[in-house]
Amino acid sequence: MKIQTTRRALLGAALATPALLAGTARAQSNWPSQPITLVIPFAPGGPTDAVGRMLAEAMSRDLGVNVVAQNVGGAGGTIGVNRVAQARPDGYTILLHNIGMSTAPTLYRRLPYNPLTAFETLGLVTATPMVWLTRPDFPAANFGEMLRLIREGGERINLGNAGLGSASQLCGTLLQASLGTRFTAVSFAGSGPIYPELMASRLDIYCDQTTSAIPFIQSNQIKAMAVTTPEPLPALPGVSTAIQGGLPGFEVAIWHGLYAPAGTPKPVQDRLNAALRFALADARVVERMTGLGSPPEPVERQNGEVHRAHLAAEIERWRPILQAAGQFAD
Repeated sequence: MKIQTTRRALLGAALATPALLAGTARAQSNWPSQPITLVIPFAPGGPTDAVGRMLAEAMSRDLGVNVVAQNVGGAGGTIGVNRVAQARPDGYTILLHNIGMSTAPTLYRRLPYNPLTAFETLGLVTATPMVWLTRPDFPAANFGEMLRLIREGGERINLGNAGLGSASQLCGTLLQASLGTRFTAVSFAGSGPIYPELMASRLDIYCDQTTSAIPFIQSNQIKAMAVTTPEPLPALPGVSTAIQGGLPGFEVAIWHGLYAPAGTPKPVQDRLNAALRFALADARVVERMTGLGSPPEPVERQNGEVHRAHLAAEIERWRPILQAAGQFAD
């Protein structure tokens, strides 16, 4: 009796397996059949939020379902990232993250996920330049003068950042390492609160992504000192590069990538990648991103393989810089 029961169970499993596989294939071929959540691991109003909402809108048009941007901020982005790492790998929860994906393994001793194993990389989105900013009455007419005042002022100069692991904190850490001097770092909960402090001259300098900074620069509420690109930006005419201003090799681009939880079926990954490519070729998206100094990545970088290699290289690039700065979180 026991042998017959076992045989029946094995036969049933064998017969059920093709049906199960067929059902899975049909589910994937019908994908997507419900709204998709795009997690943005930062507060609303920041640079990554701006990119994410443009992306969600355009991807919705291609996928035929709503891609809903959801802000899940906190702990330098790690809370939102971990939420996606633990989500079902069905393609209905995806992540847009910036360079912080590559710095978190060094900054956080107890990071609950491994960026290289917890996610499927879907493609690079954009590489946003940074721009050095000062309060409107800061006594420097250009980046070279700003550097001189930092060297002379040391810790009397205060530099704002949007928290540990933020793009602004990374830019400031690199400047400190380049100059071999220390200044006073003032951390905020995101980039939103920093601009009022800068405009009110309660903060001296700040480094931010062009997607957030350009409107304030164009309205003359703050001063732009230098961009972190090898060449000047058309979106900021008359603003020199940090290299031209006296810091050889000072380049920082805050890249963004799209992710899905590890184990997401390959056909679903491919469909998400196609929607990403559709969004980054959309004329309205290109115009808006370019106007903010952050055009879409070239087509050849909008794929998962290039994205994964780039992520691994960036983890190695930032590790020694951050370790030397000695700024870590539990």
